Amino acid sequence: MRAILFTTLLLFSLSVQSQKKELRKIDKLVLGSFFIEAKDELETSKTLILASEDKYRAQYYFYDAKVNLELKFYENAISSFLQLSSISKSVYPTKVEQEYENLIITIPNTIVSSAVNDNKSGNFLDASKKLIMAYEFDTDKYIDYLYFAAESSVSAQDFDTALKYYLILKEKGYTGIVKEYFITENETGNEIKINETEYNLLKSNKDYSNPRVGQTESRLPGIVKNIAVIYVQKGEFIIAEKAVQDARKLQPNDLGLLLTEGNIYLRISNESDNENDRLLYVEKFKNVMEKAVQMDPENGLLYFNLGIIFSDQGDLDSAEKYFRKSAEFNYNRGYLGLAETLLDEEKLLVEEMNSLGTSKKDNEKYDELLKRKEQIYLEVVPILEKSLTVEPDDLDVLKLLRNIYGQLGNTEMFSKLKAKIEELQGN
Repeated sequence: MRAILFTTLLLFSLSVQSQKKELRKIDKLVLGSFFIEAKDELETSKTLILASEDKYRAQYYFYDAKVNLELKFYENAISSFLQLSSISKSVYPTKVEQEYENLIITIPNTIVSSAVNDNKSGNFLDASKKLIMAYEFDTDKYIDYLYFAAESSVSAQDFDTALKYYLILKEKGYTGIVKEYFITENETGNEIKINETEYNLLKSNKDYSNPRVGQTESRLPGIVKNIAVIYVQKGEFIIAEKAVQDARKLQPNDLGLLLTEGNIYLRISNESDNENDRLLYVEKFKNVMEKAVQMDPENGLLYFNLGIIFSDQGDLDSAEKYFRKSAEFNYNRGYLGLAETLLDEEKLLVEEMNSLGTSKKDNEKYDELLKRKEQIYLEVVPILEKSLTVEPDDLDVLKLLRNIYGQLGNTEMFSKLKAKIEELQGN
């Protein structure tokens, strides 16, 4: 019996010595950056070491996490780290204990760095998968990575995955808002952006003044917009509309969300096969734009959008009013919209002129309409010329103005504009 016990102890002792030897060999390979060789040793000794005491198992998982991380087998690295974390820290060998906290930081940072490179290379799908690994490593601490994973999924046109991630972010109430710290250099008068530590050090320094704390813009409007847009692409218009309306209840004074709501209505109108739905959502878009103008009354784009809607509905007087307002704020498309609205009357005049006969009365009417036509041209010319002071190389404006000068018989300006257009087009 004693012989059997002695043999068992001897075998156990030999097993422990073998485990220690294998771990020392792996340690040397890792220190020498021979990670492929270290991985082979880990595979060879896996059964032996994992059947032993927790302290040796902890070492095994520690090295396995490090080696897999270096070799970019990120899922394996995370799996081994989780196995390590499940073992009581009280049995960790000194080296494992000392490097454990660093490994917590290194693993997600390395994975995210790889994802950044994937995004730069256009490998958006791989980037999204890696960012999700980093997020799931600590879902509270790394929630930003879930947002970036959704963005990468959109870039990869994997809209179903992106939608899943965006919905999680919305459910969590994620905004991505972070504090930003600023201070002014007294010597230069320049305001500079600094980190929190620098802010706390410099805010009482006599060489600096006007310390202030700001914050980044919320990412929620963009998230909600993408949720709604994806639902529109899927043909789920009612869900898309509800998604943006829910967000606006939370942030009723957010102009970005209001414009998102308007864009959703316009997109639904454009993509709907039902004429009544198209008209309904155009009207909703118009109402939203009118609210937006009240919130941002000096935004030329908003007036331009209203001009387009009224023009499409045949309300040329209202269209002209909003295009003029857009042009007041030097929004260049506003000038073009105004010119085209005025020229819509010219088209009607031409139709009427072509329908006239050759009687004296018809000839008098023709002359009257021709005079009005020329008046419209003369009204449009200064509008288009003003547009060119804002954007001199706008081909749409240049071509329209060229044609009008042609109708007016101004061959000098016609030729001048024709030459400029050909130059811009490279002809």
